[in-house]
Amino acid sequence: MANSKRNISITGSTEFSDLLVKEPSTYAAGAKAVKVALQHAFKEMGVVKSLKGLAQMNQKEGFDCPGCAWPDPDTPSKVAEYCENGAKALAEEATNKKVDAAFFKKYSVEEISQWTDYQIGKSGRITEPMVLYPDSIHYEPISWEKAYELVAEHLHQLKDPDEAIFYTSGRSSNEAAFLYGLFIRAFGTNNMPDCSNMCHESSGVALSETLGIGKGSVTLDDFEKAEVILVIGQNPGTNHPRMLSALQKCKEQGGKVISINPLKEAGLIRFKNPQEVKGLIVGGEALTDIHLQVKINQDVALLKAILIKLAALDKQTKEVFDHEFIQTYTQGYESLLEHLQNFDAQELIKQSGVLSSLIDQVVELLAHKNKIIICWAMGLTQHKNGVENIKECVNLLLLKGSLGKPGAGTCPVRGHSNVQGDRSVGIVHHASPAFNSAVENVFGFTPPTKAGLDTVHSIKAMHEGKAKVFFALGGNFVSAVSDTQYAADALQNCELTVQVSTKLNRTHTTAGKTALILPTLGRSEFDLKDGKPRFFTVENSMGKVHRSKGMLSPASDNLKSEPEIIGGIADAYFKGNHPVDWLSLSEDYTAIRAKLQEMLAGFKGLEEKSKGSGFYLPNNVRELDFSKLPNGKAQFSNCSVPDHHLQEDEFLMMTIRSHDQFNTTIYGMNDRYRGIFNERRVVLMNPKDIEKFDLAALEIVDLTSNYDNTLRKAENFKIISYNIPQGNIATYFPETNILVPFNHYADKSNTPISKSVVVKILKKSSQDTI
Repeated sequence: MANSKRNISITGSTEFSDLLVKEPSTYAAGAKAVKVALQHAFKEMGVVKSLKGLAQMNQKEGFDCPGCAWPDPDTPSKVAEYCENGAKALAEEATNKKVDAAFFKKYSVEEISQWTDYQIGKSGRITEPMVLYPDSIHYEPISWEKAYELVAEHLHQLKDPDEAIFYTSGRSSNEAAFLYGLFIRAFGTNNMPDCSNMCHESSGVALSETLGIGKGSVTLDDFEKAEVILVIGQNPGTNHPRMLSALQKCKEQGGKVISINPLKEAGLIRFKNPQEVKGLIVGGEALTDIHLQVKINQDVALLKAILIKLAALDKQTKEVFDHEFIQTYTQGYESLLEHLQNFDAQELIKQSGVLSSLIDQVVELLAHKNKIIICWAMGLTQHKNGVENIKECVNLLLLKGSLGKPGAGTCPVRGHSNVQGDRSVGIVHHASPAFNSAVENVFGFTPPTKAGLDTVHSIKAMHEGKAKVFFALGGNFVSAVSDTQYAADALQNCELTVQVSTKLNRTHTTAGKTALILPTLGRSEFDLKDGKPRFFTVENSMGKVHRSKGMLSPASDNLKSEPEIIGGIADAYFKGNHPVDWLSLSEDYTAIRAKLQEMLAGFKGLEEKSKGSGFYLPNNVRELDFSKLPNGKAQFSNCSVPDHHLQEDEFLMMTIRSHDQFNTTIYGMNDRYRGIFNERRVVLMNPKDIEKFDLAALEIVDLTSNYDNTLRKAENFKIISYNIPQGNIATYFPETNILVPFNHYADKSNTPISKSVVVKILKKSSQDTI
């Protein structure tokens, strides 16, 4: 698939590797995970560098894992406070491979675009600033000073500040994100889309409207105090492996784990803790007590059936729901009960695809417990009704009084390691009067009050030529977002694209007319100023802020930190004609933190409190303070049940990650836990569906989606017979992001519908639609 600007492929090679399919694993981690992690690290970094880096990752005086946002315990393990995928994340960042001027002279962007995402990512660390000029297909070196001036020149040429888009990934530190947001506001726009728009925006909206804060309420300690933990739409064994240790602690204290997911994932079947003898040489710990194999996006139907059954029991005994809690802290209880009467439990159960007997077991368990945690991830958020999916979870917790007490609460499990921190320090496209007032008081300029664009609307603006400059602080934008072809075309419409990056990725090939790559330090690397190491801070998935300080030698002497890059661009743009001394502030992280403390009440004492295991930001749910909500109460919600109206020849597709993957970074070609090796272009399909539509395992097919009479096509995928509900299929992203329409997204949150895309399957032999 090429475009008319440069001859660029948006998919890379669609040729197949040597696919091998085995039985899915029945456990996660164990000795195998240790072996794979070390093999990967040694191959990329060498033995000495690997052991040095791994020993300091997630330690109190070390650096935060560049992978997921799962919190560190107050007393980290001295053996290894990291997981297999954390080791892979470090290896990717600290690889010894280099992408330099000679590399870009040898390979054009057109040639690189023909590679798979895996091949592109394995090229190595970018070692110097690079520029791609109009009518050129080769990046070439540029000095930092000229790069800053080039960005400033393009920004000055814009007729309106809203013609610029400033994207943020979750990799950035609090200090970098805060300074970035400050510059964007000083420039004059709130166009600050970020990776949250693509993942947990539905969580933020739902939790803000029902509980008054867009974050979860639990702490890590709550897991071993919980009586029941529901894990919904999440695969922790691959995406957040250290969470398995927390679930294990719950089990050891007598708690129960309920998993709800269309796929029965290995990590929730059994966990072999590699730090324990029984995890290395014995069978490990069985984690899930009850697995509910729900159909894709039928979580509301399932949860509503559970609520109806619990309500029937409570009507008899008045002991199932926490009526004192409901009376004191909530609003909308009677309305919810009336709403539930509109549904038939058996019809909901049938729609969910879950066995009635299993639901009864869950109801019996929940009826007698009130220390309940609900965890969730993209399996709930990336749907048209993503916000209501989370609101139905909140309904259950409110009915049981499972908030504001030990062992209970909400737990949206965030992906990237500081995506939540970005929001806390001001990366948000909505104008906040309180935040703007603080900026004006502390920095002496008036920020814009017009709401900015989120991710999907930023892509639309670029595609329509309404936005002309795209700046990305980290991330692999075109591979992360929906509708790959549309997004790639949008970026190439821009006069300038700028990417602050550590490694090469596909978005560097889908560049604007002029494009810059500005290489930055990784999490694990020394960040020195005048020979002295600097530290930065991050916020984990549970709202705890702590320090991170790199200790490996940088990949190049020509790298700059993210704050320094932002400061350099801001200084070049304003040329000293602004109240903020951008260069001085960007070089002094302590000064940035001082401004954070001055502006944001929750960050008071940041410099000192971030030491050691860090500190929790304020969380009103933990205090049962709902004063900012209507009538000062937490809100029940009446949620609709989705109906996708599938035709006989249509399937509901969800995109998933492999075990050798973190977000858009592909570590390898294996999905070990699911028994899939050497290939990513696969379709997981129920064996009955394979037979019904006269298909065969390993047969090659194409996939199509058709929204608003726009046909999208993903070519060359092999069918794998798998335990997934009939009518549902699963595929890896970003390979099938091309099928996700840019203009269909969750109500209120605008999160793409990547987990519930209606598709058809085309046989390669005749291209007949199935």
